[in-house]
Amino acid sequence: MRKFLDRSAAVIVFALFSPATHAVGLEEAQLFVGQAGLYALVLIMIVAGVYSYFRQLPDKSAATLQAVLNDGIDAAHSVEADALVAECVRKMTDEKTGALLVMNGAKLIGIFTERDAVSRVLAAGRDPRDTRIVEVMTTNPYCVSPEMTVGVAMELVTEKQIRHLPVVENGKVHAVLSSRDLTHWSGKNRRGRVHALAGFATPS
Repeated sequence: MRKFLDRSAAVIVFALFSPATHAVGLEEAQLFVGQAGLYALVLIMIVAGVYSYFRQLPDKSAATLQAVLNDGIDAAHSVEADALVAECVRKMTDEKTGALLVMNGAKLIGIFTERDAVSRVLAAGRDPRDTRIVEVMTTNPYCVSPEMTVGVAMELVTEKQIRHLPVVENGKVHAVLSSRDLTHWSGKNRRGRVHALAGFATPS
């Protein structure tokens, strides 16, 4: 009889506390769902804000080559058409440049690069002390205008497999941009966008 009463009391206690326990569990579940919803809303707002911010940033590949020039590109180095290859190679070494513009007065008539020195002078067995630059230069080099976009210039460098682009406007040479210049400028501005994102995401 005593066991029956103890069991009955346990059943009654369980029946009394079960709704309370269920209510506590339900309240905790509702609190968790509410917090999760809040976190999801905050995350969506951050993603939307970052997306909106970067949509407003200019596409660096759509920037013109003038922007690259404004960023501090070394002046173009040039020689006259009758200069000797040995002199030109020495100048390229001294100026630490991979290309020289070949001029006839104020007119651009060609470009002489490290590739020309190897393939058209050394490989051809020519004596650089005896060979004029006009004989081994690349004639009619691809020229670009300051208004050309960086993206188009990089496509041109890739498609034509060239490393140097004279920037010419109204017959006047402004500079020579190398594929390295374009890549460096694009990479630097890409890092700038990453820093901008970090600043955007960091609370003030």
